[in-house]
Amino acid sequence: MASHRKPRSRIPAPLTGHGRRTAVGFTTAALASVTLLSQTANAAPGDDPKPATQSIDKVKEKVDTLYHQAESATQRYNAAKERADQQRAKVDKLLDSVARRTEKLNEARRTLGAYATAQYRDGGMARSAATLLFSNDPQDVFDQSHLIDRLTGRQKQAVDDFQKQQASAAKERGKASESLASLTASQKQLKTQKKTVQDKLTEARRLLANLTAKEKARLAAIEKKKAEEARRKAAALAEKQRQEAARKKQQEQQNGDSGSGSTAPSAPANSSKAAQAIAFAKSQLGKPYVWGATGPSSFDCSGLTQAAWKTAGISLPRTTWDQVKAGTRVSTSGLQPGDLVFFYDDISHVGLYIGDGMMIHAPKPGDVVKKAPITEMPIYGSVRPA
Repeated sequence: MASHRKPRSRIPAPLTGHGRRTAVGFTTAALASVTLLSQTANAAPGDDPKPATQSIDKVKEKVDTLYHQAESATQRYNAAKERADQQRAKVDKLLDSVARRTEKLNEARRTLGAYATAQYRDGGMARSAATLLFSNDPQDVFDQSHLIDRLTGRQKQAVDDFQKQQASAAKERGKASESLASLTASQKQLKTQKKTVQDKLTEARRLLANLTAKEKARLAAIEKKKAEEARRKAAALAEKQRQEAARKKQQEQQNGDSGSGSTAPSAPANSSKAAQAIAFAKSQLGKPYVWGATGPSSFDCSGLTQAAWKTAGISLPRTTWDQVKAGTRVSTSGLQPGDLVFFYDDISHVGLYIGDGMMIHAPKPGDVVKKAPITEMPIYGSVRPA
């Protein structure tokens, strides 16, 4: 007997290549997902709801990818902005130097011009003729000759000074021109990275805006489930950290009992500064994430960690790529409050560890500075600032 079962809609092939999908591929997948979700919403009772769940999973995956790509672009933007700011400061300094050199050159030019004017008034007479003409006795001739010798020396010095100032001014102008060209290149790169961030965020918002209320509810349920799993993992990590700390403490105590001179484990050298950084981060809870922001009213991820440690007297670089180099590397099991935890293979996100598997971080656009498990994203590594 022939089967009359209604054929199921085919599910679009899974998207692959984290962080490398094109906007065209994204648009196709998004439209396919939204169409499929609409079909599922109108399906008769008893139909298999699995295709809808799978499509929402793909929507979430794509949105997460876009936010990740936007954050990577934000770090590139931060780096370009830092270079542009530094280059602008250098240009301003060089332009000030050019102005000072130009003023000295003008002074030398005025001095040289005064001598040239005097020579013109003398009619270009030979020195001996001028001396004899204006002298009344031999002693006057001698005195005036000595004076003219001195004036001749001053004229020569004026010429030398003019040439020196002219060369210095030209050199400073050359440096300023090079720095201006470099600044222009940095500003162009800054503009490109800004557009990349904006394009990624626009794409993510458009995808989310196409979802119905039911689809958004399903997406929220998926995110809630993911958050609960991250909290479970964080709790397990915190327990592992406590066991590791207890083991080290016991070992140090045993070493002390055996006469090694060791005492109970001491706090990290920067524990008081770490407490200051954490206190600052806690005071920022609830402030919005804004890409490229360093406070005081909003932050991106590296802007928050930089500002937090700045209050403790430690200057961190601007980007996650540089912050990961600014301190001592520590293991995940050896994390202490105040340590920086970096995420993803491209080191595009960072949070401030506060203990018990938790961190304070500025997550993504549309979100706020908040506490979260460090296990909700793949950990790249951790650093203790110094």
